[in-house]
Amino acid sequence: MRIPRALTIAGSDSGGGAGIQADLKTFSALGVFGMTAITALTAQNTTGVAAIVELSPEFVRQQIDAVVLDIGVDAAKTGMLSSAPIVEAVADEIRRHRIHALVIDPVMIAKSGAPLLRPEAREELRRTLLPLALVATPNLHEAAALLDRPVATPAQMEDAARALHALGPRYVVVKGGHLEGTAQDVVFDGERVERLEAPRIPTKHTHGTGCVFSAAIAAGLARGAPPIEAIRNAKVFITGAIRAALPLGSGHGPANPMYRLGPQNGGE
Repeated sequence: MRIPRALTIAGSDSGGGAGIQADLKTFSALGVFGMTAITALTAQNTTGVAAIVELSPEFVRQQIDAVVLDIGVDAAKTGMLSSAPIVEAVADEIRRHRIHALVIDPVMIAKSGAPLLRPEAREELRRTLLPLALVATPNLHEAAALLDRPVATPAQMEDAARALHALGPRYVVVKGGHLEGTAQDVVFDGERVERLEAPRIPTKHTHGTGCVFSAAIAAGLARGAPPIEAIRNAKVFITGAIRAALPLGSGHGPANPMYRLGPQNGGE
């Protein structure tokens, strides 16, 4: 029996709503065995990030080596990478282990506004990691930061998807969650633009949505789905996770990737 295996290379959220915690919940909910290479530790809850401790790039390398060489990886995703040396180390490991089914979620800012990627690391991410991506999933703010230009309208989203594709990713998903109206994402595969739409759910409890979405794509790739199918399925999955969001804490509660497991988890 083949067991699909997915690796998340990301930061830890002590509040459990984002980062590797959200990724592992998503992997499990979608029938994939999840593994981690932790890049940073955060002291975090629904109201914000109180402190960050980066792990050394060498230790990040060792974590990736440990799981790849023993268990194996069918797909991987990145989240919070924090610093340029960590980005460089991750890119080196992805190339060395020939991990082709790679999802890059270019995490830069927490829901609370706390910075999660140093400004000098953006160029390293553009230069070394984006060219290795099968799928990249920036939101509007991340796309604007990567391209150093505004991305705030549907037309600008399409232009941004094309410009980011030119940096190397085979599929680019520019997420439109911060726009008004329908929750619309733009997908570009180098030839065709596809718009994925879902009803906008009126809730403030959207912590971890980017992590869950990118992890769901990685889970689909690990299970052997073609990239566009994995992206479409992830859009459906994150919409359900937001609809079943958990009103925990006094700030932004988390999306609920376990929603399909029963009504006790907020499921339908």
